[in-house]
Amino acid sequence: MNRVMVHAVEMEIPEWIKPLKEFSLKVLSILKKDKWDLSILLCGDKTIKDLNMIYRGKNEATDILSFPFGEAGNFPSEKSMRSGRYTPGDIAISLDTMRDNARHFGVEEDEELRRLLIHGILHLNGMDHETNDEAEPMLQLQEKILAKLSKKQILGRNA
Repeated sequence: MNRVMVHAVEMEIPEWIKPLKEFSLKVLSILKKDKWDLSILLCGDKTIKDLNMIYRGKNEATDILSFPFGEAGNFPSEKSMRSGRYTPGDIAISLDTMRDNARHFGVEEDEELRRLLIHGILHLNGMDHETNDEAEPMLQLQEKILAKLSKKQILGRNA
């Protein structure tokens, strides 16, 4: 059984936490992951900009950051090996930039949030991409999972 923990900075924990967790669990199920303890941080642009500067040397906000534990997220901790659980790392999502991206790309905020969650989970699963070209295998898988879970809303269609 997988578990999802959600934290918030710069905001209260949103009322849609339960569907966010359920969606994340569906993504893990599609990827055939078990006993994962996934950590998600929801924040604003200030926090993600600080994280981006500290960890990537980029003084700008971004939509999502993934922090895998170990190389490409493949090294379970000693504690997780004893407990049979695996902590792949952390995902941080700026809801400010997510909303901006949704407007920019002409998609619903719910779709963009789902896309970001899938993207972060794929990074924690050891996948990566060199560009944002749709031909990238990771981005193709991301869109395939998004399509498969298109009926699973987090915010609702009119968020």
